[in-house]
Amino acid sequence: MPSSLNGSLASSQPPNGDTDPSSAQKSKSKPGITYAGQDKLPKLPIPELEDTCRRYLEALRPLQSHREQGETEAAVQEFLKRDGPILQEKLKKYATGKSSYIEQFWYDSYLNFDNPVVLNLNPFFLLEDDPTPARNNQVTRAASLVTSALSFVRAVRKEELPPDTVRGNPLCMYQYSRLFGTARVPTENGCQIGQDEGGKHLVVICRGQFYWFDVLDDNSDLIMTEKDMAVNLQVIVDDAVQTPIQEAAKGALGVLSTENRKIWAGLRDVLTREEESNNAECLSTVDSAIFILCLDYTEPQTSAQLCGNMLCGSSEVVKGVQIGTCTNRWYDKLQIIVCKNGSAGLNFEHTGVDGHTVLRMASDVYTDTILRFAKSINGQSPSLWTSTSPDPSKRDPSSFGDVSTTPHKLEWDMVPELSTALRFAETRLADLIQQNEFQTLDFEAYGKNFITSMGFSPDAFVQMAFQAAYYGLYGRVECTYEPAMTKFFLHGRTEAIRSVTAESVAFVQTFWAEVPPAQKVEALKKASQKHTNITRECSKAQGQDRHLYALFSVWQRGLDEDGAEAASSNGYSSPTDAGSPPSSPIVGSPKRDNTNLSSENGDAHGSPASRPVSQPQPPPPPPQQMPSLFADSGWDRINNTILSTSNCGNPSLRQFGFGPTSGDGFGIGYIIKDDSIAICASSKHRQTQRFVDAIEAYFLEIRRLLRMVQSKATSPRASRAREAERPNVGSRFKTKGRVIKGEKEPAVGEGKEEEEEEEDDGLGGYGFFDAGMLLQAIKANEDEKASEKAVGQVRRSVGKKLRLSEY
Repeated sequence: MPSSLNGSLASSQPPNGDTDPSSAQKSKSKPGITYAGQDKLPKLPIPELEDTCRRYLEALRPLQSHREQGETEAAVQEFLKRDGPILQEKLKKYATGKSSYIEQFWYDSYLNFDNPVVLNLNPFFLLEDDPTPARNNQVTRAASLVTSALSFVRAVRKEELPPDTVRGNPLCMYQYSRLFGTARVPTENGCQIGQDEGGKHLVVICRGQFYWFDVLDDNSDLIMTEKDMAVNLQVIVDDAVQTPIQEAAKGALGVLSTENRKIWAGLRDVLTREEESNNAECLSTVDSAIFILCLDYTEPQTSAQLCGNMLCGSSEVVKGVQIGTCTNRWYDKLQIIVCKNGSAGLNFEHTGVDGHTVLRMASDVYTDTILRFAKSINGQSPSLWTSTSPDPSKRDPSSFGDVSTTPHKLEWDMVPELSTALRFAETRLADLIQQNEFQTLDFEAYGKNFITSMGFSPDAFVQMAFQAAYYGLYGRVECTYEPAMTKFFLHGRTEAIRSVTAESVAFVQTFWAEVPPAQKVEALKKASQKHTNITRECSKAQGQDRHLYALFSVWQRGLDEDGAEAASSNGYSSPTDAGSPPSSPIVGSPKRDNTNLSSENGDAHGSPASRPVSQPQPPPPPPQQMPSLFADSGWDRINNTILSTSNCGNPSLRQFGFGPTSGDGFGIGYIIKDDSIAICASSKHRQTQRFVDAIEAYFLEIRRLLRMVQSKATSPRASRAREAERPNVGSRFKTKGRVIKGEKEPAVGEGKEEEEEEEDDGLGGYGFFDAGMLLQAIKANEDEKASEKAVGQVRRSVGKKLRLSEY
């Protein structure tokens, strides 16, 4: 039977905290390449207190009135004189010997988030369709994606995955060790992250029904061909259809993973308390799966519907019964979702991994599906992997070990308490879905190439679009957040870019004023340059948000003078070298419980936990008087994000997004491609379509303005070939026809486009991940056809075994 997470939950809190894969590999005779650079990465630096306070005031200034500015400045000055230096010293003592000064604080806040994770924490990726139309049906696409995903799992486990780099600089690879076999497990005292690092089975959910079968052997080699995977998935689809969907909905226990975390913890106790019931075994099978495959029976037609389906599923009530795809999920784990028409995406539990990590997986998986298809036509086609699994069809079945490749259906015991809880969970989920809306913009007039040709950083350019569109609708600016990747550091996650600056405010006011186009463009240049400078600082871990939250956590948790930890140890505890903090904190007002939502960007505004755990004696309580900086209204203002944005994507993705982070805010995921920009916006019905339309109108208008002033700007940098084609007296070409000139779009910038483009990679948001092999693979395989082979199955006995002979 599939292994349990019980041991893994315990091991996620080791006494010495030495859980980094780079440490484990030292004992191996042949260390891999994936974590080879971990020991060389610097630790996340603790910024100087004065610098952090200066940046904090600068970030707040455009958002405050003159009176509020004065109050905040006074509060910061008092903080620098009294509590700040004391907390800074305590933080430095606390960080001694740890991989990251902020890691445990982020985990504690993230894992103590009690609200449902769906729409609040979990983001989604929507993949591009398979470039071969014949393969865009559900079973074929799912089998292809799963096979490629398992190859990625194998590369991670064997430490053969090449490390991430940006401009030649290595990035921390720790998050990849937490991507597969993990589950967010709720308890009465917050959530934990369990992991079965050697899991071999896949769980499939189809029409709310659960199935499993083994896909890897003990060496993490694939034991099924793609064709055999397709056979299994077709068997599951055919079996699931036998149960009417209205009847299946009554046992769709995945809905419970959308509940409030404490309620879900209690329901898990119900599932495991009856010794004669097989619910505990079924639950363990789901928790310990490598990942979840969700096979939906619907075919969303629009981009917005597809995004909603990947983020939270659809809600459709027929005769009082929920039959939407929202019942076909398990949100505590990584999920690959495939619709009936082959449209596919990912939804992932966000505690241990950031978008950049999952983007690498999505990109490699998408690329591998194309390259494997190419190899079936031309055996000389390249492979993405350093090594590959032995051909399962040519292996002796006995070499697979104790595995079962035959699908088994999990049969839950639906006791009355569970049936009632499921009904209530579904109605609350349906409410949550109805409270949110999603709209997309597939802007194809231009993209990264045009923006850089005009001398702008693509990320800064798009960020100013959000500012200008919002100001044009509401006549004001609001607190805006964008994550900057800090994986240049050991266990680094993100720092918060605060996009609203004095320069951006000046730009939006100028843009909407009756002034000459050149003046508007000049204001855009200054605002974009300021954003790029802030992004560069944040990528070096020199922002203010993470440092201030760590100081707040030190005060809140009452660290003693020796730096002893009074923090919770849920999930990945990290005395020396353990897990990573969530990508962004659950930060809230210390004065009240704040239940605002969270997103891909981690703008979760919840009350940070202060429960001491695993201490011989509870530490003394923190002082009653809150430090002045955290008691000031500015702290509330900067932690109430209205525009939560994130730049994450490459050509393998069609869209990327997440839910709004506050009741009156927008969640904006965007992808800047060479010649297009994809945006997915969400809100709680704040005229989302109108906002998206305003962004599109801005893009068109700013291009018009740039072209109006182009005659006064320098020409774009010509290619070497163009430079060689200068007029030459006596050239042999001078009488061979008239030269055809295309439309020229000279740069408005000052020749810095190349520098800006380099700085933009990997820093603004999660960067434009390199996809060179992906682009080659797409181009090389437009007209190819596939052929696959099958593999036999071996016996195992958990759940009801499906008879392949019937299909």
